[in-house]
Amino acid sequence: MKPTGSHVEDTLRVIGRKGTLTILEQLLTGAKRFTALEKILRVSPRTLSERLKELEEQNIIDRQSFAEVPPRVEYTLTAKGKSLTPLIDAVRVWSDNWDMPIDAVEHKHNEPRAAA
Repeated sequence: MKPTGSHVEDTLRVIGRKGTLTILEQLLTGAKRFTALEKILRVSPRTLSERLKELEEQNIIDRQSFAEVPPRVEYTLTAKGKSLTPLIDAVRVWSDNWDMPIDAVEHKHNEPRAAA
């Protein structure tokens, strides 16, 4: 991926792709296998493979293969990936405050929820 000259834009080009933040959010709780991520994400196996490869190339996640039958592969966050925790938490809080459920991102203006 060619840099744009803007660190913010370059970062969003990596983590802003479909399914990427969900992958990172899931890996915050520990190692996950491909099939576990596949069940959670609403993307094709090909898209999931692409995202995992991109994140591995960026040193955000680590892929570990186990010599077992059948073969087992697990994905974990690297130190670089774990450093995204505050960002992921901030996105989660923003989404909750602005009532942005995953399936309901319609092109409408949402008002923030009233303080309880």
